[in-house]
Amino acid sequence: MVLNYIWIAFFIIAFVVALVKLIFWGDFDVFPAMMDSTFASSKTAFEISLGLTGVLSLWLGIMKIGEKGGLVNALSKLLSPIFVKLFPDIPKGHPVTGSIFMNIAANMLGLDNAATPLGLKAMDQLQELNTKKDTATNPMIMFLVLNTSGLTLIPVSIMVYRAQMGAAQPTDIFIPILLATFFSTLTGIIVTSLYQRINLLNRTLLLTLGGACALVAGIIWGFGQLDSLMMNRVSTSVANILLMTIIVGFIVAGMRKKVNVYDAFIEGAKDGFTTAVRIIPYLVAILVGIGVFRASGAMTMLIDGISSLVDACGLDNQFVGALPTALMKPLSGGGARGMMVDAMTTYGADSFVGRLSCIFQGSTDTTFYILAVYFGSVGIRYTRHAVACGLLADLAGIIAAIIICYMFFA
Repeated sequence: MVLNYIWIAFFIIAFVVALVKLIFWGDFDVFPAMMDSTFASSKTAFEISLGLTGVLSLWLGIMKIGEKGGLVNALSKLLSPIFVKLFPDIPKGHPVTGSIFMNIAANMLGLDNAATPLGLKAMDQLQELNTKKDTATNPMIMFLVLNTSGLTLIPVSIMVYRAQMGAAQPTDIFIPILLATFFSTLTGIIVTSLYQRINLLNRTLLLTLGGACALVAGIIWGFGQLDSLMMNRVSTSVANILLMTIIVGFIVAGMRKKVNVYDAFIEGAKDGFTTAVRIIPYLVAILVGIGVFRASGAMTMLIDGISSLVDACGLDNQFVGALPTALMKPLSGGGARGMMVDAMTTYGADSFVGRLSCIFQGSTDTTFYILAVYFGSVGIRYTRHAVACGLLADLAGIIAAIIICYMFFA
């Protein structure tokens, strides 16, 4: 519903701005420019979707091997001691813990097709424990905040889009996204724990969160010792080595489980073609809306207004061009994806704005969409502190993304 209003606003505001420019400024080129943008944006959307097919098929095929090779189950067992502490209201040994672990693990591995059904199953099981069926429980809220904070180890789709838009090194945002999404998730956990009076000072959580913070601090310190050129080289090299290790690791895990690795890959790869075709209408809709909004001059006015405000505060305004992606992400993944593609098209995939828009896209998830789907699936009407915690995690991710992008790419 929110995206519906935003999409309508793109066209209405663009039309009004163009009309004002025509009547008061005599700009006879604005309406032809808007119509030209509709054709150009539609063509761009289709070409991007078509170009995604091969790479999506590759990665979804690899992911299917990992799924059948038992890596999701292994990761859920690894996370078990941590999540038991984060969900103290769930009875020990309840089957919902398995669904929660599987969902979080699938999200971290980028297995969206597996993550959503597992998440809905977890919500059904959590609702069975709920004594007030129309009100969100503490475990439900913690579960959803972990989803909305967007913790993902492999941002496959973003790297695919960067490749499509001509980035010299599509993987150079891998480490920055990993760092930004870490801060988003950490904030979500801390804020939700404070709301729910969960003791974060127990040994398991202190060791886990403290160790993760120390690791991230070490990564930031290490990269901080490098100049920008070497930082980019090291980041890209580490990202490529990790991704290649994941591919080989998934194949070896499949072999150990005696999975027919080739057939599993083909099964997953078929989903890649389906996914690429399925996103065409969504990408066309949002890119045409953004294209008209930009061609009318409304986008320039918005960015210039924010830029002036940032200048007045004495801050560098280089990041402002990527803010539309950050503002759209909590509302709509498709809308944010369109903003990200538009930023890379306008500024360049390897520009500061283009890279920052990708980091924004990967640092958080679609908070309102996730809350609507997951809570709606079990009839929850009163969400309590879920929205506040989710948005605070989003804000932390946005701030972290800006700082980290300056550190890596300014």
